Amino acid sequence: MGTLRIIGIDPGLRRTGWGVIDTDGVRLGFVACGSVTSDASGSLGHRLRQLFDGLSEVLAELAPAEAAIEQTFVNRDAVATLKLGQARGIAMLVPALAGLTIAEYAPNAVKKSVVGAGHGDKTQIRAMVKCLLPRAVPDSADAADALAIAITHAHARSWTRLEARVALAGITP
Repeated sequence: MGTLRIIGIDPGLRRTGWGVIDTDGVRLGFVACGSVTSDASGSLGHRLRQLFDGLSEVLAELAPAEAAIEQTFVNRDAVATLKLGQARGIAMLVPALAGLTIAEYAPNAVKKSVVGAGHGDKTQIRAMVKCLLPRAVPDSADAADALAIAITHAHARSWTRLEARVALAGITP
């Protein structure tokens, strides 16, 4: 298996984090990370366009093969949840238009994959991302979360391939 480039995306209307890693199935390599921001004083349509343009530039420059996106976290504020959903739609549309396979992960699954527990906080996630990707210097918690999402996808792909090999070998637990 060759190297696979994965982009993780942590959607948000104010700031959408992104992180790109390379993996060969065992090793993880940091490529780049950052955030795409929108102008809080702009209209919703204008802000979504800013996210679209920013993510499109990242994909064009870094050419990932697959995308992983965090599922929407539903909170008590219905308006905020709806706006987050719209930003998440943009975060899914951009890689879909680029022809990428898109995987979705629940926030607790990302935390469990990277921190080892489903309720890790932002500080723990950032620390573990730094351990797993020593060259990474995320500019925000959103970029660190995006790297964690990409790492989760890399781990999930490895696990899926292992399960397939076990099934082909006829090994049963």
